[in-house]
Amino acid sequence: MKKEGQIKVDSENLFPIIKKWLYSDKDIFLREIIANGCDAIKKFERLCSIGEAEQDDTAPRIDVILDKDAKTLTVTDNGLGMTVDEVEKYITQVAFSGAKEFIEKYSDKTDAEGGIIGHFGLGFYSAYMVSDTVEIDTLSYTEGAEAVHWSSDGSSTYEITDSDRTEQGTSVIMHLSEDGMEFCDSMKLRSVLKKYCHFMPYEIYFTCVQDQKPDDESAEEKPVNITNPLWLKAPKDCTTEEYEDFYREVFPDINLPLFWIHLNVDYPFNLKGILYFPKQTDKLQVMPGEIKLFSNQVYIADNIKEVVPEFLMLLKGVIDCPDLPLNVSRSFLQNDGEVAKISKHITKKVADKLVSVFKNERKEYESYWDDISPFIKFGCIKDDKFYDRMKDIILYKTTNGDFRTFSEVPKTDDNKIYYVSDMNAQAQYVKIFKDNGMDAIILEHNIDTHFVTYLEYKEAGTRFVRIDSEVDEALKSDDSEDTTDHEQLIQIFKDALGMDKLEIKAKALKSEETPAVITINEYQRRINDMNRLYGDMFGASNDKAQETLIINTANPVVQKMTDFDDDKRSLIVKHIYDLAVISQRKLTAAELEGFVARSVEVMQLL
Repeated sequence: MKKEGQIKVDSENLFPIIKKWLYSDKDIFLREIIANGCDAIKKFERLCSIGEAEQDDTAPRIDVILDKDAKTLTVTDNGLGMTVDEVEKYITQVAFSGAKEFIEKYSDKTDAEGGIIGHFGLGFYSAYMVSDTVEIDTLSYTEGAEAVHWSSDGSSTYEITDSDRTEQGTSVIMHLSEDGMEFCDSMKLRSVLKKYCHFMPYEIYFTCVQDQKPDDESAEEKPVNITNPLWLKAPKDCTTEEYEDFYREVFPDINLPLFWIHLNVDYPFNLKGILYFPKQTDKLQVMPGEIKLFSNQVYIADNIKEVVPEFLMLLKGVIDCPDLPLNVSRSFLQNDGEVAKISKHITKKVADKLVSVFKNERKEYESYWDDISPFIKFGCIKDDKFYDRMKDIILYKTTNGDFRTFSEVPKTDDNKIYYVSDMNAQAQYVKIFKDNGMDAIILEHNIDTHFVTYLEYKEAGTRFVRIDSEVDEALKSDDSEDTTDHEQLIQIFKDALGMDKLEIKAKALKSEETPAVITINEYQRRINDMNRLYGDMFGASNDKAQETLIINTANPVVQKMTDFDDDKRSLIVKHIYDLAVISQRKLTAAELEGFVARSVEVMQLL
C-alpha cells in the first residue's frame, strides 16, 4: 500500500528546541532582535527611495531599554512597522523569512538584497532564549494602518489586540526569565552590545530606566555604536591616524600595529575589511591574533578559518562579507564555493601587499621582519601557493645584522646553510665562525624548527645545519691533512669523563683558542625540539640528541695533555668538557657545582 502525506510540526515541541538550541551563545539574541530592527529601517528607506513611502525628518535609530524593576528588556526601531496581517504572517509562522519576500517583491525596483540583513526567519524567536513572555507593539508606515499588539508566553498560543502606539516602528518587549536574569544588568548588556552591535548601520541608544536622573537635560545622548566604520571608506580617503584610532577602538592592544591592508572588493564578490599586522611581544611564541567577521556590519564570529585562512589568524582585523548569512555554520562554509574564493582572495591580497612593501620600502620591511616573520613562515608551511608568492621576499638575518633573501644567504659548496637558534647560548660558536670569516643566519623562533624542514623539502639539495651541529666539518683546519693517530688522546678523555654515551673525536680546528666544542645531531635535535612543543608526536624517544665532543688538537693545552700526571690530566679534561658544555647550554645545578669546585682546583695549579 502506498500513501503520501505532509509532515506536521507541533509548535509545543518546537519552542523548547528554539529556546535551548537555536544558537550556541545565549547572548546572541540581542544581535538578532536589533538586526531585525535594522532590517525594518533599511526596508523603509528603500521604499522611500522608490516612492513607495514618504520619509519624514526623523533620524533612523534603535533604542534598547532595560527596566530592572519590571525585569523587561525592550528593543524599539522606527522602521516600516507591521500591520496586523503582517504580524500574523511573519511572527506567527515560525521560520517564514520576511527579508526574502521583500527582496523578491522589490528586486526589479531597487538593489534591496545588498542591504537586507535577515535572510532567515527564526531571529525573532531567539528572544525566548532569555524570556518567559515576549510582546510586540508595532505601527505600520502604511496610510490608515492601525497599531497592533502581539504577545505569547512561548507556548503554542498567542494574542493579538489593538495598541495605542502612535509612532511608526516596532517595539519588542522581552520579560526576562530566570535563565535570562543575567541580562538584567547594565554592564552585561553594554558588553553584549559592544560585541555584536558595535558597527551596526543605524544608531543604537542604550538606557537603563533605573540609571536615569529626572529632569537631567544636560546629559548628552550618545549612541553605543559606530555606524560608519573605517572599512567602509575608500582606502585613499583614510589617514594613518584613522587606521591607528580604529585599531585602538577594536582591539585592546597597547602597541600600535606595524602596518595594515585595506580590503575593498566589489567583484566577483562583495568584501571589505582591514587586516592589521600587530607587533609581536614574545620572541619565542606566536601571539594569537583576532579576525572579526561581519555581515553588513553585523558581527558574526571571530576567527572563522573557513573564511580566513588559519595562518592569517595571527593578524588582527575585521572582514565584512555581506554574502555570508548571519546564522553561519561551519558545514555551510566548508561546502560553499564562494567562501573558498573569498579565502583565496584574502590570501592573495595579503601576499600582494607584502611584496609591494618589500619592493618599494625594503628598509621599512626589514624593520618589520622580526615581528612578521613568524606569520609569513607559518603561512608558507600551511599554504604552498602562499610560499610561491613569498619565497623571494622571505628575509634571513645574519649574525652580522644584515638581511638577506634566500638567494643571498651564505651557503657552503655543498649547499649547507648554517644557522643560530640562540645568539647567547651559541656565542662561542658564532665567535669561531666570525674569526674565520664565516657567517650564519639567525633562526630563533619556535616555528623555525618546522620552517627549515619545510624549506629543505621545497628547495631540493639545501640543508640547514645549526651552528653547533657540524662545527667540525665547517671549521676543521685545512692547512694539511691531519694523519696523526689521536686514539691515545681520545682514550684519555673517555677515561676521565666516564660517559659511555658521549661520542668523542679529535680534530684540528682553525681556531687554536678553543680546546673543545660539542656538536649535536641536527636531525635528532629537531625531533626533540618538536616533541618539547607538542609532546611525543613525532616518534622519537625523550632521550637527548646525540652529543659529540670535538677535541681541538690545535689547542696548546690539548697538545700538552700527555705531559700531565693522571690526577692533573683528569682535572683538566673535566674542565675542558665543562667549558664546552657552557658554550652550548646552561649547566645543571649538579654540573655547576662540579664546575665551580674544579675551577678552584685549576687556579690552585697556577
